[in-house]
Order: sequence, then structure tokens, then C-alpha cells
Amino acid sequence: MHFIELNHISHNYQDKFVLNDFSVAISPGKTTCLIGPTGCGKTTVLRLVAGLETPSAGTITINYKIVSETGRIIVPPHQRNIGYVFQDLALWPHFTVRENIAFGLKARKEKNIGNRIGELLDLFRISDKTEKYPHQLSGGQKQMVAIARSIALQPEILLMDEPLANIDTHLKQNILEHVMQLQQRLNFTMLYVTHNHREAFQTGDIIVVMNEGKMVLKGTKDEIINSSDRFIKSFLEN
Repeated sequence: MHFIELNHISHNYQDKFVLNDFSVAISPGKTTCLIGPTGCGKTTVLRLVAGLETPSAGTITINYKIVSETGRIIVPPHQRNIGYVFQDLALWPHFTVRENIAFGLKARKEKNIGNRIGELLDLFRISDKTEKYPHQLSGGQKQMVAIARSIALQPEILLMDEPLANIDTHLKQNILEHVMQLQQRLNFTMLYVTHNHREAFQTGDIIVVMNEGKMVLKGTKDEIINSSDRFIKSFLEN
């Protein structure tokens, strides 16, 4: 059973192909990590799944429903029940922590917003930062706010685009453990992009190795490590 499927996806920017006949199937309730060198198309996969980009060719299916196909978006982003943690976090600088987390809840006119925000503040251990602004937070605290905001609407899918790229090793380890516990507790499907294979091996149930817009191999940590593919061997040595 697959929850997300990208079938023969090609995507180009200004006549340059970023994805070239790319296909992958993602199982529900698991963490799938996309790894590969810069420019291989990892972020583009997330943006296509989120509905922020339209595939030049191919189809994207979520929960057995076609959401995008060649040249058109069928299900718009706000109807896909997806949370997205961007690489630059994209926190609203003029909003407090509480206001950042509440933004999507208010837009959807959810009930009991105060209770939901309180739960998230406790869950991410940032209750004492409620009225702080992003510039008053540490890097790790900003990460927690961004993740809390992304799951506030209880998405079925969480997309994370190198969210820990600029965090020191010790703090990264703590946040990774927190995110992994959160995924197991809430049972959402997570697509996690990183160029760091060690981070992927720690986080992912399944690893997808990409290069030049194509999938090189999809497998478990052990299957990737034991692969005889020359590109994979070279990539893992760096």
C-alpha cells in the first residue's frame, strides 16, 4: 500500500530538467528521506507533492487520488492536508511564537485554537517563549516553532526541507530525536530532505538516493550502505 506516488515525473525550469522521468512510491506512516547532492531535485519533489509546483509531465497521487498531472494542479495545496517545514523556516518576523503557530488555525477558522496552541507549546517545550518574536529565539527554538506551526493543523503528511542544515551537531541530535518521537506518536507520513546521509540513516525508515533528477536507489539503511552502485559508494564517502 502506497500513500504518495510520483509517476514518471519530469519537471523543468527555463528549459532545464530538474526531474527526469522520476518515479517513487511512499508508504503511509513512515519517514522517507530523500538524499543526494545539491541540485539533484530533492526540494522540487517536496514542492510538487505540496502543490507549489506543477509537473511538466507525469502524475502525482496522494491517498489514491490524483492531485497533479501534466501541466495542471487538480487538488490545490490547501486541500492536501500537508505540513511543510521550509529550509529557511519562513516564520513571520512580525508575529510572536503564538501568532506564528496560530496562523493556519485561524485561516481555517478552527475551534479551540487556544487549547491547541497550548498543547503544541508544551509538546515542543517552548511555553516560556509564547510572546517572543523570531529574532528573539535561538536557532533550535525557531526550528521548534516552525515544526509546531506545520503540524498545528494535524496534517497527514509532513514535508521537511533540510530543516536542520544550520544547527550545531548536539542540538541537531536533540531535535531529530524529538521529531522522530513526534512522528511515531502522531503517525503522519514524513518526507525528509537532506544532503547528509548520516542524518538520513538516523531518521528514515526508507532512504531514496537521487542524482541528476532521477532515483538511483530506494531502500533501507542497510540496503543503501551495501549497494554496489558507484555513485552511491562515492556519495557515502563524502
